[in-house]
Amino acid sequence: MGIGGGVGVALEGIHASIAALNALEKEDAFLASGAHAGAGMDVFQRRYELCLEGLELTARLEAQLTALKSRQAARAVELQQAMTPPDATVQDRTYADMSVVEEIAGVLTISSAAAGALVEQSRRICSLPMVFQALAAGDMSWQHARIVADETEGLSPDGAASLVAHFFDPAAPQRARGAAPGELVPSRFRAKVRGWRERHHPESIEKRHAKSAADRRMEYTPDRDGMAWVSLYLPGDTACAIWNRTTATARGLQGPTEERTLTQLRPDIAASLLLGAGVNHGARNTAVHAEEDGPGPGVQGTQGVTGIGKVPAPRADVLVTVPVLALLGATDEPAALDGFGPIPASMARKLVADGAESFYRVLIDPRDGAPLEIGRKNYRLTETIKRWIRMRDTKCTFPGCTNRTPDNETDHLQAWQHGGTTGTSNLAQLCPKHHRLKHHSQWTPDPANTNEPPGWTSPTGRHYNPEHPDPEPTHWPPESWPQWPQWLQRAAPAVCQCLEASLENLPQWEPDDDRYVDLDDLPADDPLWAELLATPLVPSG
Repeated sequence: MGIGGGVGVALEGIHASIAALNALEKEDAFLASGAHAGAGMDVFQRRYELCLEGLELTARLEAQLTALKSRQAARAVELQQAMTPPDATVQDRTYADMSVVEEIAGVLTISSAAAGALVEQSRRICSLPMVFQALAAGDMSWQHARIVADETEGLSPDGAASLVAHFFDPAAPQRARGAAPGELVPSRFRAKVRGWRERHHPESIEKRHAKSAADRRMEYTPDRDGMAWVSLYLPGDTACAIWNRTTATARGLQGPTEERTLTQLRPDIAASLLLGAGVNHGARNTAVHAEEDGPGPGVQGTQGVTGIGKVPAPRADVLVTVPVLALLGATDEPAALDGFGPIPASMARKLVADGAESFYRVLIDPRDGAPLEIGRKNYRLTETIKRWIRMRDTKCTFPGCTNRTPDNETDHLQAWQHGGTTGTSNLAQLCPKHHRLKHHSQWTPDPANTNEPPGWTSPTGRHYNPEHPDPEPTHWPPESWPQWPQWLQRAAPAVCQCLEASLENLPQWEPDDDRYVDLDDLPADDPLWAELLATPLVPSG
């Protein structure tokens, strides 16, 4: 993009957004004046809708302004470099670049470091035309654009262009499905972009993980008010297991007599385990009782870690999605750890070999990347269906919710009492907060299907697309692979068994546990609703 490119596009969008905001303000003032009397209009409902439309336009305007800001920052650097004499030394060029960063910092009243980051991100965003155009049009926020800048760092120009095309080019052969980048909350967009980047990075994740694992460390940072931060940089499976264990134990401790929140309980439990204090026996029983068939995600009971410095295999109720050929060692393409993201295939194979008790392997079809089956030691119909839904949805399906915790509920999209079936097309994950909202508001889910979670429609008619999975065909080993005949003999039965498995073969499911009540089956006048609504909401973890 040239020095002047893109500014006109951003300015046109800004003018259009301001004009639309002015029109909304005039309509709201007219309604507030009472001049509409007798028109038969629900004034409060219309003014409420105007507020929502105004928020949408304001967010669009903010994005357009940041596009203009980033282009001006990038242009300033380009112009400074153009003014630098061609025969200038490296030192002179370096100081010229430093000077423009310091001037931008002064103009914006920000630190030099912040100005440097803005310049670097702006230059990268402006070098990716489709990303800049989406930002200038207000189709996504600065946070979304910055994520693309971060995740394309270290990629070749062709690699960066391929990543951008996958998410932004409507004509791309394998464009990302489901919600557009600007329709995903930034954390979910980053996870989706990072997943694609890991699959297509020129250097295998195995090699990059080996380098990063050598940098694992623990850091301590004193803070204000007598507080401090302790952080761990660990392999993803270990970190995920620690988080899941503290979360599950914290949920087990919660009750009528427990005043601490989930957020407060996690560090208390972690400190207790690290310092060897343990957790009282009653709390342990409560935590384990939450899932009688086995420990919750990452729960190892409450006994201490055996062997100082030895990291045990995580006993985590976590789905690990593994390409069939990667599990067999024929390829080294990434697997995916539920709640974390891409991990090396060797890490997934190690989890299988260590036999984590609540570990569930999800095999991936090498033809199209679709999930095939969930490995299990004991067949229990209720848990099997729940894990299928969890594998498909990956989190609470409500728009913008990122709750991946194990206490998400498998809900009927159309209530059983209103003719809803108990198949995969009528089941979806909802966190407790959004489960209640669904039953007491006009938020309406779409039907789901075997491979896609539901979208949602708000009470004002706005539709939110689902966050679809983004599978791709997995890698086949090269024909020259020396052990191809042995692998084929070993893999053929497993692959054939996998290809025969599908969600359609799974029996229908109804809750078979008297301890749990399906809210879809509960009459509106049942007193349990009052008790449920009086229960404080637990913040999403």
